[in-house]
Amino acid sequence: MPGTVPVFKIRNILELSLVAFSFFFPHYLGIIFIYPPIVLGAIWFFLKYISHEDFSDLLFRFDRFTVQAFGIGLTVAILLSAFFQLAWDPLIHYLLPNHSYDLSDFASLKGNVSNYVILLIAFLVGGFYEEIIFHGFLFTRLERVFDFKGGAIISFIVTNAIFGLYHYQQGVKGILLTTVAGAVYHLLILRFGRNLWYGLFCHTFFDFIGLTMIYLGYLE
Repeated sequence: MPGTVPVFKIRNILELSLVAFSFFFPHYLGIIFIYPPIVLGAIWFFLKYISHEDFSDLLFRFDRFTVQAFGIGLTVAILLSAFFQLAWDPLIHYLLPNHSYDLSDFASLKGNVSNYVILLIAFLVGGFYEEIIFHGFLFTRLERVFDFKGGAIISFIVTNAIFGLYHYQQGVKGILLTTVAGAVYHLLILRFGRNLWYGLFCHTFFDFIGLTMIYLGYLE
């Protein structure tokens, strides 16, 4: 009908709006433990009633959990943490000597057991949220946009660039680090049959290692 906006355009606008909402809401209006169910609820509503999908279309299903995903996620998280400490940090400090990681959000963590436990739980929830939003929802939407040869690579790069920018409060070095870390989580997901559990476990254990180092005073 003349003047009618095609359905695919409306869907694309809604998807873009959901990505923007997922990106900005936690930073400006979200409260930890509150924003994940709100945003994930919006994603669920969109999947069920607009795109007629479910979370399996975002590479996540509960029945795809495996002990292997747990073990590989843990192993890669340890190796990734060692890489950042021993190789990445010296290199990035040499290249960007006037920049530093902004860890001010964790100022109250060092030596504080209660804050440490609360943040561990918060990061477990936040890690699940980030994997669903970025490596699940955003990536699968971009795959449809870049539906041509080489499109998967473009989708991968754009997804993890946005994932890194999502952590902009940590400064330039923080953005670069989380971009690389996000790419590793994402590669695990794709390597093991597009199974989000692999990225989720790696992300969770990597955050656990980082928070523990801050708590013990090894990261300032």
